Amino acid sequence: MEPAQESFHWWKHGVIYQIYPRSFQDSNGDGIGDLEGIRRRIGYLKELGIAAVWLSPMFPSPMFDFGYDISDYTGVDPLFGTLEDFDALLNDLHAAGIKLLLDFVPNHTSHLHPWFLESRSSRNNPKRDWYLWQDARPDGSAPNNWLAQFGGSAWEWDEATGQYYYHAFLKEQPDLNWRNPEVEKAMFDVLRFWLDRGVDGFRVDALTHLIKDIHLRDNPPNPDYHPRQSDYDQLLPAYSADQPEIHDIVRRMRRVLDAYPERMMVGEVYLPVNRMMVYYGTDDSRGVHLPFNFQLITLPWNAPQIAAAIDQYEGALPAHGWPNWVLGNHDQPRIASRVGADQAKVAALLLLTLRGTPTVYYGDEIGMRDVPIHPDQVRDPQGLNMPGKNLSRDPARAPMQWDGGPGAGFTGGTPWLPLDRNFPRVNVERERLDPHSLLAFYRHLIALRAREPVVAEGAYAPFYADTQVIAFLRENLGQRLLVAVNLTHKPCHVGRHVPPGTVLIGTVPEREGERVEGTLGLAGDEGLILRLETGSS
Repeated sequence: MEPAQESFHWWKHGVIYQIYPRSFQDSNGDGIGDLEGIRRRIGYLKELGIAAVWLSPMFPSPMFDFGYDISDYTGVDPLFGTLEDFDALLNDLHAAGIKLLLDFVPNHTSHLHPWFLESRSSRNNPKRDWYLWQDARPDGSAPNNWLAQFGGSAWEWDEATGQYYYHAFLKEQPDLNWRNPEVEKAMFDVLRFWLDRGVDGFRVDALTHLIKDIHLRDNPPNPDYHPRQSDYDQLLPAYSADQPEIHDIVRRMRRVLDAYPERMMVGEVYLPVNRMMVYYGTDDSRGVHLPFNFQLITLPWNAPQIAAAIDQYEGALPAHGWPNWVLGNHDQPRIASRVGADQAKVAALLLLTLRGTPTVYYGDEIGMRDVPIHPDQVRDPQGLNMPGKNLSRDPARAPMQWDGGPGAGFTGGTPWLPLDRNFPRVNVERERLDPHSLLAFYRHLIALRAREPVVAEGAYAPFYADTQVIAFLRENLGQRLLVAVNLTHKPCHVGRHVPPGTVLIGTVPEREGERVEGTLGLAGDEGLILRLETGSS
């Protein structure tokens, strides 16, 4: 089935690349990455072939949650540089043909943001209602049983004003009251500030948390909770997240972006597929362009489950909805640690050939893995607040491995998080010289997407799946590709007659150019793309 004719914007064609600024490139030797460091690596980004960079927060912050606790939405933290450094980075990215997305954090501010300082100063302050303040229960306890993502109650007592305030994350991250139209106006003005500056869009953090149940009802217990999980998972967030009124806010947020040409936003939405789809909005009233699809992160690396999830996702998309896929981010273990180095190449093939926009997390393209962090070196509040559960996100945030020299080419000083011991072997400089490296494979696949409309725009159709292999078709204007990936270490066969075709690219380079018809066998940890002959069925 051919895809419907539609406009294919840059965010549909291209690959998004997430940069965690603290860890990408240090330019001044303090061990922490910065904007100038990113600017110096634009050549690498262009060489990789990505269409857009998404920057995790670089705004002024006391860094209790490493930038997700913002004290000024329209500035740059001195740790990362200046607003002039930001403008230089944006201009140079645009000159290289690369878009820039910023992290928009609308759910909460820092407890040191001027808005909260005013709100906290007295019950009569005009900004008191900009945050969520509640009286204690008659026994002095918190207003309800809601839990914070980083452990403990989500309510913090304020002795000075005699009320609790709500924080979905750290107590240093009080939640804004999005039912207050003044809050909405102020936050939409933040969007316009960066859009006017030339930013191409936003990744919207913690989108499902914006509105809470107006009656503050208790969350129900989670019947599937296991003690090794986060403390937060003891309850189901039935009333503290994903409330129906959120979608009105999202639609209004979308209208702000639509006033600017070719802008887009991605929403952080950790939800089941049927609830995720609502965030696309409707034909008449659009929501986010892309609600992040985390299934390749959250599901077991299991062919039947992933094949079923792909089909369910494709089948659930609204007519105007565009799919997206991601293997990793700053909150989750790295793909190479989850599935192993050999399967990481197969995962790259799957990510970059499925229909929709892929997002690549920095370092995944060279096979970086989670770095062991000694308990004394843990920096992440999620790990610090729930010790013994191995929930720190630090291992996936270690510095980029550029070369085998001191500091891995990331810094001339002491890196803010430890480097992996494997950096002399796993680094950009070394993989650039190896035509069969993971980096080379990513570059080939991204280039394939750029030159082959069938990959960037083509329809998706399932072809075959069993306990080991997933195979699917991509079709566009008479061009047909068959993608087959073996998600196990054992050899297998595609258990269906394969139309005649030629291997275009694969994890086993010796097979490129091989003609296949009828039977397609795959080695363990192998994936490939077949260009099917015209007229074959």
